[in-house]
Amino acid sequence: MTSAVFDLPAYLDERLAPVKAALERALAVAEPHLPADVAAAARHGVTGGGKRLRPILCVAAYEACGGSGGDAAYDLAASLELIHAYSLMHDDLPCMDDAALRRGRPTTHRVHGEDVTMRAGAALIPVAALQARRAALSLGCDPAQAAAIAARLMTAAGAGGMVGGQWLDLEGEGQRLDEERLDTLHRLKTGALLVASLSMGGMAAGAPADRLDALERYGRAIGLAFQVADDILDATQDAGVLGKNPSDAELDKSTYVSLHGIEEARRRADALVDEAVASLASAAIEAPALRALAGYVVARRN
Repeated sequence: MTSAVFDLPAYLDERLAPVKAALERALAVAEPHLPADVAAAARHGVTGGGKRLRPILCVAAYEACGGSGGDAAYDLAASLELIHAYSLMHDDLPCMDDAALRRGRPTTHRVHGEDVTMRAGAALIPVAALQARRAALSLGCDPAQAAAIAARLMTAAGAGGMVGGQWLDLEGEGQRLDEERLDTLHRLKTGALLVASLSMGGMAAGAPADRLDALERYGRAIGLAFQVADDILDATQDAGVLGKNPSDAELDKSTYVSLHGIEEARRRADALVDEAVASLASAAIEAPALRALAGYVVARRN
Protein backbone atom coordinates (compact mmCIF):
# COMPACT_ATOMS: atom_id res chain seq x y z
CA MET A 1 0.00 0.00 0.00
CA THR A 2 1.11 3.59 -0.61
CA SER A 3 0.64 4.36 3.09
CA ALA A 4 3.56 1.98 3.83
CA VAL A 5 6.02 4.26 2.02
CA PHE A 6 4.38 7.59 2.78
CA ASP A 7 5.85 9.18 5.92
CA LEU A 8 2.56 9.99 7.62
CA PRO A 9 3.97 10.91 11.06
CA ALA A 10 6.24 13.50 9.44
CA TYR A 11 3.34 14.76 7.31
CA LEU A 12 1.08 15.18 10.35
CA ASP A 13 3.81 16.92 12.34
CA GLU A 14 4.46 19.28 9.43
CA ARG A 15 0.77 20.18 9.13
CA LEU A 16 0.08 20.79 12.82
CA ALA A 17 2.02 24.07 13.07
CA PRO A 18 0.19 25.85 10.22
CA VAL A 19 -3.18 24.56 11.53
CA LYS A 20 -2.40 25.97 14.98
CA ALA A 21 -1.27 29.27 13.44
CA ALA A 22 -4.52 29.50 11.45
CA LEU A 23 -6.57 28.86 14.59
CA GLU A 24 -4.67 31.64 16.37
CA ARG A 25 -5.42 33.99 13.46
CA ALA A 26 -9.10 33.06 13.63
CA LEU A 27 -9.25 33.66 17.38
CA ALA A 28 -7.44 37.00 17.00
CA VAL A 29 -10.20 38.15 14.62
CA ALA A 30 -13.03 36.85 16.81
CA GLU A 31 -11.93 37.64 20.36
CA PRO A 32 -12.30 41.45 20.21
CA HIS A 33 -15.99 40.97 19.39
CA LEU A 34 -16.70 38.62 22.32
CA PRO A 35 -17.11 39.27 26.05
CA ALA A 36 -13.89 38.46 27.87
CA ASP A 37 -15.27 35.39 29.66
CA VAL A 38 -16.75 33.98 26.45
CA ALA A 39 -13.51 34.64 24.55
CA ALA A 40 -11.51 32.82 27.24
CA ALA A 41 -13.80 29.78 27.10
CA ALA A 42 -13.71 29.73 23.30
CA ARG A 43 -9.91 29.84 23.39
CA HIS A 44 -9.86 26.95 25.89
CA GLY A 45 -12.04 24.84 23.61
CA VAL A 46 -10.23 25.70 20.37
CA THR A 47 -6.63 25.39 21.58
CA GLY A 48 -7.01 22.19 23.60
CA GLY A 49 -4.97 20.05 21.24
CA GLY A 50 -6.22 17.04 19.32
CA LYS A 51 -5.40 15.35 16.04
CA ARG A 52 -6.65 18.28 13.88
CA LEU A 53 -7.76 15.64 11.37
CA ARG A 54 -10.51 17.73 9.76
CA PRO A 55 -8.35 20.72 8.81
CA ILE A 56 -5.55 18.42 7.65
CA LEU A 57 -8.00 16.53 5.44
CA CYS A 58 -9.31 19.82 4.03
CA VAL A 59 -5.85 21.01 3.01
CA ALA A 60 -4.94 17.57 1.65
CA ALA A 61 -8.07 17.55 -0.54
CA TYR A 62 -7.39 21.11 -1.68
CA GLU A 63 -3.86 20.18 -2.73
CA ALA A 64 -4.96 16.90 -4.32
CA CYS A 65 -7.26 18.94 -6.58
CA GLY A 66 -4.49 21.31 -7.66
CA GLY A 67 -4.80 24.04 -5.03
CA SER A 68 -1.77 25.91 -3.69
CA GLY A 69 -3.09 28.63 -1.42
CA GLY A 70 -0.56 28.73 1.40
CA ASP A 71 -1.84 30.24 4.66
CA ALA A 72 -5.28 30.93 3.21
CA ALA A 73 -5.84 27.18 2.69
CA TYR A 74 -5.17 26.64 6.38
CA ASP A 75 -7.49 29.53 7.24
CA LEU A 76 -10.25 27.73 5.36
CA ALA A 77 -9.38 24.48 7.13
CA ALA A 78 -9.48 26.22 10.52
CA SER A 79 -13.19 26.93 10.06
CA LEU A 80 -13.82 23.18 10.33
CA GLU A 81 -11.86 22.93 13.55
CA LEU A 82 -13.82 25.83 15.04
CA ILE A 83 -17.02 23.86 14.47
CA HIS A 84 -15.44 20.67 15.81
CA ALA A 85 -14.28 22.53 18.95
CA TYR A 86 -17.76 23.96 19.56
CA SER A 87 -19.29 20.50 19.17
CA LEU A 88 -16.95 19.01 21.79
CA MET A 89 -17.54 21.89 24.20
CA HIS A 90 -21.30 21.32 24.02
CA ASP A 91 -21.03 17.52 23.88
CA ASP A 92 -19.15 17.54 27.20
CA LEU A 93 -21.77 19.62 29.05
CA PRO A 94 -23.69 18.07 31.97
CA CYS A 95 -26.91 18.11 29.93
CA MET A 96 -25.21 15.87 27.34
CA ASP A 97 -22.28 13.55 28.19
CA ASP A 98 -21.29 15.30 31.44
CA ALA A 99 -17.59 14.75 30.70
CA ALA A 100 -14.86 15.81 33.10
CA LEU A 101 -11.90 15.18 30.82
CA ARG A 102 -11.19 16.00 27.18
CA ARG A 103 -7.79 15.50 25.52
CA GLY A 104 -6.23 14.85 28.89
CA ARG A 105 -7.34 18.05 30.60
CA PRO A 106 -10.49 19.38 32.32
CA THR A 107 -13.34 20.10 29.94
CA THR A 108 -14.21 23.71 29.16
CA HIS A 109 -17.27 23.86 31.40
CA ARG A 110 -15.25 22.52 34.34
CA VAL A 111 -12.89 25.48 33.94
CA HIS A 112 -15.16 28.29 32.72
CA GLY A 113 -18.64 27.22 33.86
CA GLU A 114 -21.63 25.80 32.01
CA ASP A 115 -23.32 29.06 31.01
CA VAL A 116 -20.15 30.62 29.58
CA THR A 117 -19.24 27.39 27.76
CA MET A 118 -22.68 27.21 26.14
CA ARG A 119 -22.35 30.79 24.91
CA ALA A 120 -18.77 30.32 23.76
CA GLY A 121 -19.66 27.22 21.78
CA ALA A 122 -22.60 28.99 20.15
CA ALA A 123 -20.42 31.99 19.31
CA LEU A 124 -18.00 29.77 17.41
CA ILE A 125 -20.69 28.88 14.84
CA PRO A 126 -20.94 32.29 13.11
CA VAL A 127 -17.20 32.78 13.67
CA ALA A 128 -16.60 29.60 11.66
CA ALA A 129 -18.99 30.60 8.86
CA LEU A 130 -17.34 34.00 8.47
CA GLN A 131 -13.92 32.38 8.63
CA ALA A 132 -14.79 29.96 5.82
CA ARG A 133 -16.16 32.70 3.57
CA ARG A 134 -13.25 35.05 4.22
CA ALA A 135 -10.67 32.33 3.56
CA ALA A 136 -12.41 31.18 0.37
CA LEU A 137 -12.31 34.73 -1.00
CA SER A 138 -8.60 34.91 -0.13
CA LEU A 139 -8.09 31.71 -2.13
CA GLY A 140 -9.55 33.38 -5.22
CA CYS A 141 -13.09 32.01 -5.08
CA ASP A 142 -15.76 34.35 -6.37
CA PRO A 143 -18.37 35.59 -3.85
CA ALA A 144 -20.96 32.99 -4.87
CA GLN A 145 -18.49 30.13 -4.52
CA ALA A 146 -17.22 31.48 -1.19
CA ALA A 147 -20.80 31.62 0.07
CA ALA A 148 -21.38 28.05 -1.16
CA ILE A 149 -18.31 26.84 0.73
CA ALA A 150 -19.49 28.52 3.95
CA ALA A 151 -22.97 27.06 3.40
CA ARG A 152 -21.43 23.59 2.96
CA LEU A 153 -19.84 23.94 6.40
CA MET A 154 -23.05 25.11 8.04
CA THR A 155 -25.09 22.31 6.45
CA ALA A 156 -22.65 19.72 7.79
CA ALA A 157 -22.76 21.32 11.24
CA GLY A 158 -26.52 21.63 11.55
CA ALA A 159 -29.59 19.51 12.15
CA GLY A 160 -29.08 17.59 8.90
CA GLY A 161 -25.54 16.76 9.95
CA MET A 162 -23.54 16.89 13.18
CA VAL A 163 -26.22 18.37 15.48
CA GLY A 164 -28.78 15.89 14.17
CA GLY A 165 -26.34 13.09 14.92
CA GLN A 166 -25.78 14.38 18.43
CA TRP A 167 -29.54 14.37 18.97
CA LEU A 168 -29.79 10.76 17.77
CA ASP A 169 -26.85 9.87 20.03
CA LEU A 170 -28.61 11.27 23.10
CA GLU A 171 -31.90 9.69 22.08
CA GLY A 172 -30.18 6.32 21.69
CA GLU A 173 -28.72 6.15 25.20
CA GLY A 174 -30.04 3.09 27.00
CA GLN A 175 -31.29 1.56 23.72
CA ARG A 176 -29.82 -1.25 21.62
CA LEU A 177 -29.51 0.27 18.14
CA ASP A 178 -29.28 -1.96 15.10
CA GLU A 179 -26.54 -1.42 12.49
CA GLU A 180 -28.68 0.75 10.20
CA ARG A 181 -29.59 3.17 13.00
CA LEU A 182 -26.02 3.21 14.31
CA ASP A 183 -24.67 3.98 10.83
CA THR A 184 -27.19 6.80 10.38
CA LEU A 185 -26.27 8.30 13.75
CA HIS A 186 -22.54 8.30 13.07
CA ARG A 187 -22.74 9.35 9.42
CA LEU A 188 -24.30 12.51 10.84
CA LYS A 189 -22.53 13.01 14.18
CA THR A 190 -18.97 12.14 13.12
CA GLY A 191 -19.12 11.74 9.37
CA ALA A 192 -20.84 14.93 8.21
CA LEU A 193 -18.01 17.25 9.23
CA LEU A 194 -15.36 14.87 7.90
CA VAL A 195 -17.12 14.76 4.52
CA ALA A 196 -17.38 18.56 4.53
CA SER A 197 -13.62 18.77 5.11
CA LEU A 198 -13.02 16.99 1.81
CA SER A 199 -15.79 18.81 -0.05
CA MET A 200 -14.67 22.27 1.02
CA GLY A 201 -11.08 21.60 0.05
CA GLY A 202 -12.16 20.35 -3.37
CA MET A 203 -14.61 23.21 -3.89
CA ALA A 204 -11.99 25.83 -3.03
CA ALA A 205 -9.63 24.28 -5.58
CA GLY A 206 -12.32 24.34 -8.28
CA ALA A 207 -12.51 20.54 -8.57
CA PRO A 208 -14.93 19.11 -11.16
CA ALA A 209 -18.05 17.20 -10.12
CA ASP A 210 -16.56 13.73 -10.49
CA ARG A 211 -13.69 14.57 -8.14
CA LEU A 212 -15.99 16.20 -5.61
CA ASP A 213 -18.16 13.08 -5.66
CA ALA A 214 -15.12 10.84 -5.12
CA LEU A 215 -13.89 13.00 -2.25
CA GLU A 216 -17.32 12.85 -0.60
CA ARG A 217 -17.44 9.05 -0.94
CA TYR A 218 -13.95 8.87 0.56
CA GLY A 219 -15.11 11.12 3.40
CA ARG A 220 -18.21 9.03 4.12
CA ALA A 221 -16.12 5.87 4.32
CA ILE A 222 -13.42 7.25 6.59
CA GLY A 223 -16.01 9.03 8.73
CA LEU A 224 -17.63 5.71 9.57
CA ALA A 225 -14.24 4.00 9.91
CA PHE A 226 -13.20 6.71 12.37
CA GLN A 227 -16.21 5.98 14.56
CA VAL A 228 -15.72 2.21 14.43
CA ALA A 229 -12.10 2.77 15.49
CA ASP A 230 -13.29 5.10 18.27
CA ASP A 231 -15.59 2.39 19.59
CA ILE A 232 -12.75 -0.14 19.55
CA LEU A 233 -10.47 2.26 21.43
CA ASP A 234 -13.24 3.04 23.90
CA ALA A 235 -13.57 -0.67 24.64
CA THR A 236 -9.85 -1.47 24.83
CA GLN A 237 -8.05 1.61 26.22
CA ASP A 238 -8.35 3.35 29.57
CA ALA A 239 -9.26 7.01 30.08
CA GLY A 240 -5.63 7.98 30.66
CA VAL A 241 -4.63 6.81 27.19
CA LEU A 242 -7.72 8.22 25.47
CA GLY A 243 -7.63 11.49 27.40
CA LYS A 244 -11.41 11.53 27.87
CA ASN A 245 -13.96 10.41 30.40
CA PRO A 246 -16.64 8.94 30.67
CA SER A 247 -16.63 6.00 28.25
CA ASP A 248 -19.51 5.10 25.94
CA ALA A 249 -20.16 1.98 28.03
CA GLU A 250 -20.59 4.14 31.12
CA LEU A 251 -23.09 6.26 29.18
CA ASP A 252 -24.95 3.10 28.05
CA LYS A 253 -24.54 3.86 24.34
CA SER A 254 -24.73 1.38 21.49
CA THR A 255 -21.38 0.93 19.75
CA TYR A 256 -19.99 -1.11 16.88
CA VAL A 257 -18.16 -3.24 19.45
CA SER A 258 -21.34 -3.98 21.42
CA LEU A 259 -23.07 -4.80 18.12
CA HIS A 260 -20.37 -6.87 16.42
CA GLY A 261 -17.58 -7.60 18.90
CA ILE A 262 -14.04 -6.28 18.63
CA GLU A 263 -12.72 -8.50 15.82
CA GLU A 264 -15.69 -7.99 13.52
CA ALA A 265 -15.58 -4.25 14.23
CA ARG A 266 -11.91 -4.22 13.20
CA ARG A 267 -12.76 -6.05 9.96
CA ARG A 268 -15.47 -3.50 9.20
CA ALA A 269 -13.10 -0.59 9.82
CA ASP A 270 -10.51 -2.13 7.45
CA ALA A 271 -13.17 -2.66 4.76
CA LEU A 272 -14.20 0.99 5.04
CA VAL A 273 -10.59 2.08 4.56
CA ASP A 274 -10.42 -0.02 1.38
CA GLU A 275 -13.67 1.60 0.22
CA ALA A 276 -12.22 5.06 0.83
CA VAL A 277 -9.06 4.36 -1.15
CA ALA A 278 -11.10 2.86 -4.01
CA SER A 279 -13.16 6.05 -4.14
CA LEU A 280 -10.03 8.11 -4.80
CA ALA A 281 -8.90 5.70 -7.51
CA SER A 282 -12.29 5.91 -9.23
CA ALA A 283 -11.63 9.58 -10.07
CA ALA A 284 -7.88 9.17 -10.63
CA ILE A 285 -7.07 11.29 -7.58
CA GLU A 286 -3.37 10.78 -6.89
CA ALA A 287 -3.16 11.68 -3.22
CA PRO A 288 -0.72 9.62 -1.12
CA ALA A 289 -1.57 11.77 1.90
CA LEU A 290 -5.29 10.98 1.66
CA ARG A 291 -4.61 7.26 1.21
CA ALA A 292 -2.32 7.27 4.23
CA LEU A 293 -4.82 9.27 6.30
CA ALA A 294 -7.50 6.67 5.55
CA GLY A 295 -5.34 4.04 7.20
CA TYR A 296 -4.48 6.36 10.05
CA VAL A 297 -8.08 6.74 11.20
CA VAL A 298 -8.17 3.05 12.17
CA ALA A 299 -4.55 2.60 13.27
CA ARG A 300 -4.42 5.50 15.76
CA ARG A 301 -4.09 4.91 19.53
CA ASN A 302 -6.33 7.74 20.76
